[in-house]
Amino acid sequence: MNFEQAHEAFITHHLQRRTGERRGRLERGHREAEKLFCGNVWWSLRGNFDNLHREFEVLDWRGMSYFCDFAWLTEWVKLIIEIKGFGPHVRDMDRQKYCNELNRETFLAAMGYQVISFAYDDVAHRPELCIALLRMIISRYHTESSPVTLQTLSERESIRLAYTLARPLRPIDIENHLKVNHRTAVRTLQSLCSKGWFAPVTGAEGKHIVRYELQRTIMRLL
Repeated sequence: MNFEQAHEAFITHHLQRRTGERRGRLERGHREAEKLFCGNVWWSLRGNFDNLHREFEVLDWRGMSYFCDFAWLTEWVKLIIEIKGFGPHVRDMDRQKYCNELNRETFLAAMGYQVISFAYDDVAHRPELCIALLRMIISRYHTESSPVTLQTLSERESIRLAYTLARPLRPIDIENHLKVNHRTAVRTLQSLCSKGWFAPVTGAEGKHIVRYELQRTIMRLL
């Protein structure tokens, strides 16, 4: 089944299960931006629409209905995904709407949802960035999103540690974070260097590698 067939079946399935305003919101709301996300990002990453819901209804902190662009609901995660165009979400938003949006996202987080947003421009023109970021999020919950070994887990955690610390890593940082010996820490960092994630930095005399600097790119697969 190709994307167009799967996408049509996905929308038809949800339309058949809805009535009233819930059905109307799906009929009216699934437009260019949402279909682009389905094709450029979600289908490219997952290859199916299992557990994905369009125009998913939730209640905000006032008890009022709000329809999210997408919700991915599984046994492990409740993920809400919003596609935001510059016009309606920035240029045309007044102060009260801005406050309401922030309050809604905070309330949903308190209710156990993780809320993430993608810019329409990225979905349309830089989908590989959206895919990389979404893969990082999903990998926290679903290990089948990419092959996982002890080495890949160590490498992922090393990359996340570098982003968290916002400085070059030393082998001792990996040793303390992963509770591994010095040789394993160095081997992990060397592997990441060979894959382009890090670059070795030598000391003042230029003889020995003293730390490893994260290359500022998110475009590689994590």
